[in-house]
Amino acid sequence: MNYRHIFHAGNSADVVKHCLLIALVRAQQHKPGALTLVDTHAGCGLYDLDGEQAQRTGESTQGVLQALTNPNPLLNDYRAVVQAVNVGAELQFYPGSPRILAQLLRPQDLLILNEKHPQDAYTLRGAMRGTTAAVHERDAYELWLAMLPPRTSRGVVLVDPPYEQPDERARITATLAAAHRKWAHGVTVIWYPLKDRATHGQWSEQLRKLGIPKLLRVEHWLYDGDQPGIYNGAGLYIVNPPYAFTQVLPPLLEALRAALAPEGHSGEITTDWL
Repeated sequence: MNYRHIFHAGNSADVVKHCLLIALVRAQQHKPGALTLVDTHAGCGLYDLDGEQAQRTGESTQGVLQALTNPNPLLNDYRAVVQAVNVGAELQFYPGSPRILAQLLRPQDLLILNEKHPQDAYTLRGAMRGTTAAVHERDAYELWLAMLPPRTSRGVVLVDPPYEQPDERARITATLAAAHRKWAHGVTVIWYPLKDRATHGQWSEQLRKLGIPKLLRVEHWLYDGDQPGIYNGAGLYIVNPPYAFTQVLPPLLEALRAALAPEGHSGEITTDWL
């Protein structure tokens, strides 16, 4: 599945991913010690929703626009990071994970970004100008391992690939196994698109066999049944989620399900431990 982010910025998958990422980092920041935040597939950093590529799909209308108009206060932190990159009430730009993470940084925290695509890496550097982020242009999986263990005792690694390559899931599985050996207590977040339940179940079983003690799966299914050949939702694998995060997760997921359910469908967000 090709999931070049510029075509899907601000869709329902972004809303769920970024809401959970904000909650996860905030939970880590309950302790004063410094964090290292690593984004292995950082993309462009900031997306113009009025641009031709985003307008071609129009997916933000069923994502960020619904979240911004939903009154649930549990979505306030998410709405704040989106509004911070826009002027006034008008929504034109959508912040990718790099710009969101940069907003969450405390003075003691570090942000390391990586984007292999040359044009996207150039755009990313411009989007992050004025921040303290370090930007790399390397193979994502090599960088993932090279950054571990981080200079700080705690951190979060975000793995958010476009799934353009047929071996993407195999590389994630192998790298996660190696990363866990190097940094067993570290927090890792892996995003993935969902097309059908049966196919995805095979990958889940491969990850289960890694034997990672604390591996949480969160899946957001937009429709009440699989819609063949289309994007059905997205999920996150989270290694070592902090306790404070798991405590706030149930009401947050229910708020997201209600806000993002397509017309005529109730939608579903499931969580379980592998």
